[in-house]
Order: sequence, then structure tokens, then C-alpha cells
Amino acid sequence: MGIFILIILAITPGVWSRDWSVTLGNQCALIGSSLVLKCEYDYPYGHVVNAVSWSKVLQVDGELMRVPLSELPEPPDHFRYVGNYHGLCNLRINDVRPADQGRYYFSFVTTFNRWRSKDYAFLFVRELTAVLVPSTVSEGESVRLICRSGCGGSPSTVWFRDGQRVQESDFQVSREDAGKYHCAIRGQESVISASVTLNVQYAPKNVTLLMPEKVIAGSSVTITCSSEANPAVTPEGYNLYKDGQLIVSGQNVTIADVRPNDTGLYHCTAWNNIMGEDVTNSTEVYLDVQYGPTTMLVSMNPHEAAEGGSVNMTCSSDANPAADSYTWYRQSDSNSSSSMLWVGSGKVLTLHSVEASDKGVYVCQARNSVGERNSSGLLLVTVKKEHHDSQFQPMIIGLAALAAAVAVMALLLLIWKKKSQAKAEKKASLEDDQLDNVYANPMETCPPSPSAHSALRSQRESVQIYDAVLSDEDDVTYTTVTIKPRNPDHTNNDKASCPKEAEREEAVIYATVVKSS
Repeated sequence: MGIFILIILAITPGVWSRDWSVTLGNQCALIGSSLVLKCEYDYPYGHVVNAVSWSKVLQVDGELMRVPLSELPEPPDHFRYVGNYHGLCNLRINDVRPADQGRYYFSFVTTFNRWRSKDYAFLFVRELTAVLVPSTVSEGESVRLICRSGCGGSPSTVWFRDGQRVQESDFQVSREDAGKYHCAIRGQESVISASVTLNVQYAPKNVTLLMPEKVIAGSSVTITCSSEANPAVTPEGYNLYKDGQLIVSGQNVTIADVRPNDTGLYHCTAWNNIMGEDVTNSTEVYLDVQYGPTTMLVSMNPHEAAEGGSVNMTCSSDANPAADSYTWYRQSDSNSSSSMLWVGSGKVLTLHSVEASDKGVYVCQARNSVGERNSSGLLLVTVKKEHHDSQFQPMIIGLAALAAAVAVMALLLLIWKKKSQAKAEKKASLEDDQLDNVYANPMETCPPSPSAHSALRSQRESVQIYDAVLSDEDDVTYTTVTIKPRNPDHTNNDKASCPKEAEREEAVIYATVVKSS
């Protein structure tokens, strides 16, 4: 019965006429993707497939050989047969890698024979390619992201920057957009492109000046200027300024021996040719150079101190910070440093009652937080007291001034007396003439007595002196002197009735002298 069936099948068209064949096609896969390598095979009827296998052509010891995939050192699930044993021979390749590219062969074994494909399937392994147009751009310009598949077509893709999803593929860039970009197949994010870098150029920002704010004079200090910029600022692109004046170019500047005149405000500028000639300034930093007391100055007032008097000694210095301590010492023995004796503290040393034992060389020591310094010696010389105490000096000066005034008055009086004497002599001569005329009056027969004549002269001299006091320059006018007789009934011819000398003296009347205007 079985033989009968075989005979029937043999004569049936297309059964025993099927041939041995394997149908393969070239394919392309993206790195990281998974694909199924399409394959179909056929064999004559009556055969039963017992085994199937795939192999790949590799170069072994310089020769090309077909190596079964099962013998390759690949992960267990990298190659997986997804066909069957009756015509379908598909091969799935997971997580395609560049090494998977090459020629693949399929073979199978039946109960009566074995067959290996004469042709091969060539697998092309390609990758997604990320393209930035342009890849270098200045801040504010636009960039376009393009994702290209090496296997052709336009698959739907997504973009990532440094692992973060990017929403737009065409945008205006800022410095924050710089980074590494890659694209991936949407829905198969494991299929990614190699990353490309977007280079965003921008002018310097965050320019910083690094330097200490305080430094001790004589030490070394390094000043460094830094910034964020693309392209990076070269050392020649940095300039250092002090109090607004350019002092040097360079990113790192070292002052080996800091001096007090290095104190000031410092800042630096950075430039990298982006944005034209514009430069970016750092913030200003004040460098405070501190130093111990220098330029010590001492003075004394008065320069010589009288015993019992007072003297002030003043000390000053140039220091940063300002000296906070002044100490005074007296060196009584100039040949011995051990003779320095503490005498006081403060900028001003006052000796209220100088004694002979206070003489000597005085030294001031100034001190601040940085250091200390001694002044040069100041010699104090004492002098003995004079006999007159100082409290009588104003009296002596007053007496001297009074004596000088008296001398001046005496001199003026002498000059006045000389002028008065000359005028008196002239006036006396005039008075004599008038007196003679009076006594020559024919109405008077009694001659003047000698005593009356003398009294008249005396009165006249008194008048002259009085007038001279009133004015020693103006002319003086005198009134006429009239001598009245005791008895008006007497006539000039009655000589017997002339009064006696005493009576005649009583009869003399002098008129008041008036200064003429």
C-alpha cells in the first residue's frame, strides 16, 4: 500500500519535480537595530529536514572560510533562527554591530541529503548620522539639525543634547545650546547616531580677577584673570589695570616685592575677537599693602627747657594700619643700649616740671600689627632758672615800657620849653614897653613902687606860661593894666597925696588875660 502511494505521488506533477534551492536577499541594518535576514528554501518531496544552520564568511589564517554562527563568540541571543523546517529560513540579528556586516549562507540537512545555498545574503551595517548646519556658530545665529540614515529612506527621528531631549531641530542658539547632539529612531531610541558637537562661540563672560585683598609689603603676590569664553581667551587677550591705568598684559602677573605704592584698585579685561573690539571687564579688587611704621618724625617744643618749666615731645610715623602704640624711652648714656629707660606712652610726651636729671636722648618707638620701629634720638637740653621768676616778667616789661614813655615825654617837654622860652622873651620885651607907657600916663603923678613893679612882672610871667600851655604857636593878646589910686580926689599934681608903698601895692589890679581867637 505504501509503495502504491509513492507511485501515485511520483506521477503527480510538481511533487517529485521540486528542486533544491535557497532564496536570499541583501539587506541593510542600522547599528543598534535588530533585523530579520529574509530567507526561503526548498527541497524535493519526500525529504524531511532534520537540521538547519547559518554561516558567515570570515577570514581565518588569511583564508576566507564559512564559519557556523553557532561557533562565533557572540552573546547567546545575538543570532536567532526564526525560520522553520519546511521552507522558511529567516535569521534574526539583535543589536546589530559593525562586525555583523558580511556574507551569510544558509544550509539544511534532510533525511536523504544536505544542501547549502550557492548564493549568499550580504548584510550592510550602517548608522544614523547626525549633522549640524553649521557645526560652529556664533551666539545669536541659527542652526539646523539633520539626521541621515545610511540605509536610505527618511525614518522618523528624535534629537538629544547631552542626553536631554531636544524639541526643535531648527533654532537660534545661545551659549547654553553648546554640547553633544545625537539623533535616534523614534520608537527605537536604542538606534542612535554617533554624537556631534555644536560649537557656539561667544565673547568672554564672568571675567574674574583673583588676588588677595591684603598683603604685607615685601612679600610676593600673584594676580590671575580668568573668564568663560569660546574660543578661550589667550594670555595676550588679558590686560591688567591699576587705578584705571594699563600696567601689563597677560593672564597671570606676579609682583615679587610688593611696595606700599602698589596699593590701589585693580581690574582686568578679556578679549577673544568675538563681538569685534569689545572687551569685558572684571569687577574691581582693592589691594591693601600693609607695612610697619616708617618715616619716623620727632619734634620738641621748646627746643631748650628751663628747669621747672614744661616741654612737649611729639612723635609721628607713616604706617598701614596706623600705629596704635607709641612708647618713649630716655637714654641717659649714649654709649650703652642698656640705659634705655621707659618714660611714657602716647604720641605726645609732656614733662611738666623739667629737672636737670631729665636731660638726655629721647627715643620714640611706634608699633602696629605689622611691626615696630624706633625714631632717631631727640636730645633734651635743660638750662638753669634765671633770678627773676617768670611771674615778674610782665611787671618788668611794664616798667620798661613806662620808662620809655617817660623818656619820650621828657624829650617832648624839653622841646616845648625851648619854644616857650623864646616866646616868653619876646613877650616880656613887649610888656615892658606897655608898662612904661602906663606909668607914663600924665594922669598918674605917683611913680610905681619897686614892689608893685616886681609884682606886675611876676603876674605877667604867670600869664605868659598859662598862654603858652594853651597854645605855643598862636599869638597872645594881653589887656591893658590900670592902676587905680586909693583916693580918686587926688590929682596928679598932689605928690603929697601919693599913697605909701604898701598902699600902692594894694591898689594894683590885674586884668584877666584872654587868648585871642
